[in-house]
Amino acid sequence: MKKDQVVILEKRGVILISGEDTKDFLQNIITNDINKVSLKNSIFAALLTPQGKYLNEFFIIKKDSGYLLDCSENSTEDLIKDLSKYKLRSKVEIKDLSSEYVIGILNYLKFKELQKELEQNENTITYRDTPIFSDPRGEKLGARILSNLEKLYLTIKKLNLQIIDSSNYYINAFNHGVPEKGLENLKHQLFGLEANFEKHKAIDFKKGCFVGQENTARMRLKNKLRRKLFSIKSEEKLKFGDDLLFNEIKIGKVLIGSPYAFALIKLYDPDISQFKNNIRLNNSKKVELLNV
Repeated sequence: MKKDQVVILEKRGVILISGEDTKDFLQNIITNDINKVSLKNSIFAALLTPQGKYLNEFFIIKKDSGYLLDCSENSTEDLIKDLSKYKLRSKVEIKDLSSEYVIGILNYLKFKELQKELEQNENTITYRDTPIFSDPRGEKLGARILSNLEKLYLTIKKLNLQIIDSSNYYINAFNHGVPEKGLENLKHQLFGLEANFEKHKAIDFKKGCFVGQENTARMRLKNKLRRKLFSIKSEEKLKFGDDLLFNEIKIGKVLIGSPYAFALIKLYDPDISQFKNNIRLNNSKKVELLNV
């Protein structure tokens, strides 16, 4: 993706969480520290099961009336249900605003130019009343614009950007080992650390409690991470549930199918260094393991 290009992700979900108890509500359940979030800083975070397994992931952006959660497509309804379980008597309102917002993806160098132009050096800047923030998972994923579609088109015109197909973004994320499609297949299938949440800066181990914190912290402290999520390629179409083999030993399972396939792969017993270049499907088709 070049500096003068932009991608529009129209199918992302956007949830508004507001009310006087919102900050405490989120701080008690999400993996990251809500105190980091301001009009000048946005974060990547997750919601886990009490056992520390994957439920959902999202970005959190400050809004005057509360916080906006930028979440993956097909996950909004489930995320609202999962969040609502912890609402209890809290004075919190959870509202689906997906129909009102879209997400734009900018090249990171363009984002840096905007920072300089606006004399704003923070992770999140405001351009024409629209928040734009550098993806906390890394500059390789660019910067995100949270906007309604009409205002986004005006921003694109003002910045002289060319809209390109969204597949460019998904391919880039896939090549860097970041799943963006099919995330609903990860639910309950792996632990947060196995989903690379620490690497992607979704977990703050200094913040205190969050749902699933005990198992997550123990796994990290005792170095019990035995599997990780990797992007994979094959000439064969990969499907959810496909077993990955090394010398007839099962060393992984496909969790997200083609075209942007991801699998949960063993790190030890046998060691990944022994089989990373010799992984096959049941039908003996070779599988390429990326981002080792």
